[in-house]
Amino acid sequence: MKTKKTIITALLAIMSFNVMAQEGAWTGNLDIQGTKLPLVFNFSPEGCTLDSPTQGAKGIKANKTTTADGKICVAIPTINASFEGKMEGSSIVGTFTQNGLSLPMTLTPGSPKANRPQTPVPPFPYSTEEVAFSNGGITLNGTLTLPANCNKNTKVVLMVTGSGQQNRDEEVFDHKPFAVIADALARQGIASLRYDDRGYGDPTLKFSNFTTEDFKQDAEAGVNFLRKRFKRVGILGHSEGGTIALMLAGEGKADYIVSMAGMATSGKETLLMQNRIGMSSVGLPKETVDAYCNALDKAFGQLSEGKSVKEIDRRDVPVLLRSYFEKAMEQADTPFMRHILSIDVRPILGNIKCPVLAINGKKDMQVDCVKNISALQHGLTNCKPTIISLDNLNHLFQHCTTGNFLEYQQIEETISNEVLTTISAWLKAL
Repeated sequence: MKTKKTIITALLAIMSFNVMAQEGAWTGNLDIQGTKLPLVFNFSPEGCTLDSPTQGAKGIKANKTTTADGKICVAIPTINASFEGKMEGSSIVGTFTQNGLSLPMTLTPGSPKANRPQTPVPPFPYSTEEVAFSNGGITLNGTLTLPANCNKNTKVVLMVTGSGQQNRDEEVFDHKPFAVIADALARQGIASLRYDDRGYGDPTLKFSNFTTEDFKQDAEAGVNFLRKRFKRVGILGHSEGGTIALMLAGEGKADYIVSMAGMATSGKETLLMQNRIGMSSVGLPKETVDAYCNALDKAFGQLSEGKSVKEIDRRDVPVLLRSYFEKAMEQADTPFMRHILSIDVRPILGNIKCPVLAINGKKDMQVDCVKNISALQHGLTNCKPTIISLDNLNHLFQHCTTGNFLEYQQIEETISNEVLTTISAWLKAL
């Protein structure tokens, strides 16, 4: 017959084995309105962190404890979330809770590995050069991709990234869209220059203090750099970069432009659309979403007029969403966001006289395809634009199911081959 001491020793041994077995990365998926959101828990003797690959979040601090009955409890205070589960075979079966919403989640060992088959790999039938150019006191580093037999008459594009600080490849979720585009263009005899956003890799620089106007000036410096080597210079911009391409074309600074999901309506309209889609996607009632977006609309108007966050009227914000509203106000209270709220390129579209290729995906949930296509069709009156909207493509021009940004990381395709072919053929035909 086992003694009490023997039983306790055995239980401690089992608990110790379970704790050791849980070390490493464990992945679970949350089902949010039919879209999978993977979360990765990193368990170690030193503690626990949480990654959300789809949202680009890594190393969120968490606290892990194990109860006497074997329940695994993880608290993530910075995002007001927790997970509780129990080992069942080789899985941890439990529930993830955040802001009062609970969803079932099962963790399995390992972390998701991204497959990116379109990322270019050597050997290449073209050459590259590492270059740098300056805008005032800002140095911008980039890669010049040169096709075979390149000369001053070779067509060339400056590639301008979307919003947020990004590297020259516009890398997101292990996708490298600009590297893929540069590769495709070079194979068709077209040169390109892609560059890191200002301050990339410098943690001392507060990127939100810069505005779209600053990035436009950086792009103009890039165009001027290319003009020393090429006879005709164009701009290929994605998202905010597409808007910058339209701005510079309106000032006569480009010989041709490609706008990929460039914002042609106002920044305020675009941000409201993004918020409406985001709130609706989590199943909130339409009346709640309408009330929140109406309050946000007023707030954005007051911010663009120069009012402080403290002066914003909050009386019409739904109680359920007040914490989200405060977060939105915190994010909007930066030079970048205040400036983007005031952007509207529609009044200058008539000034554009150079060739324009504008491409939008019909499932883009960040830039409204229908409204932006309409703005371009009505505004580009002094040039012969090529305006295309493509089925089943999201903001990154990936073939998708819903268009929700949560899909970006889960889709293996970096950019549609149809888009690559369309851009290359259009540039070659100029």
